[in-house]
Amino acid sequence: MTNRASSTTRRPMGRPRSFDLEAAVARAVPVFREHGYDGTSIDHLKQATGLTAGSLYKAFKDKRQVFSAAFSYYLEHRRQELALRLEGALNGRERIAEILRFYLESASGAEGRRGCLVLASLIEATTLDDPLRDALIKSLDENRSALVATLREGQRDGSIRGDLAVEPCADLLLGLLQGLRALGKLHDPAHHAELITTALKMLD
Repeated sequence: MTNRASSTTRRPMGRPRSFDLEAAVARAVPVFREHGYDGTSIDHLKQATGLTAGSLYKAFKDKRQVFSAAFSYYLEHRRQELALRLEGALNGRERIAEILRFYLESASGAEGRRGCLVLASLIEATTLDDPLRDALIKSLDENRSALVATLREGQRDGSIRGDLAVEPCADLLLGLLQGLRALGKLHDPAHHAELITTALKMLD
């Protein structure tokens, strides 16, 4: 007697995804940087990713999930870029200088006009839901903690004065870095070298 279950060819559960999900997320990042979360529409995302609305909703469910994936992608790539820049820094002071230089360059030219996804999210923080707001707060806390660690590293290696109030200085630097990105939306920050020199004087 023939077993029908074994003789019947099983159909695939669904059509396999025909696009690169990470590439789609990468193409969505500039859209959110330029328009913010609230200002980004599904039409914007369709145009940037080349996907249909159906494909977007199937892969991400809604705009919020696209943003969440784009935010994580943006943060990770920024961290990797900065880590490479810091490899050659010899002490804490040089690391602070390189962080400032990195943000100044990010705030200049076409990159600066595109804006910072963290800053765009910060402006819209009151309209974000709790998980997205928590992700934003976490990213800022991590940036602040990195600044605190770098300042203390400089105190240990002697490149930053030992009696510096590290916590307030980290807050001031964090505000400066975000301010530079905001300025870059309008025009290139001028006098990069002089700005870095001036900022570093607080470490003397």
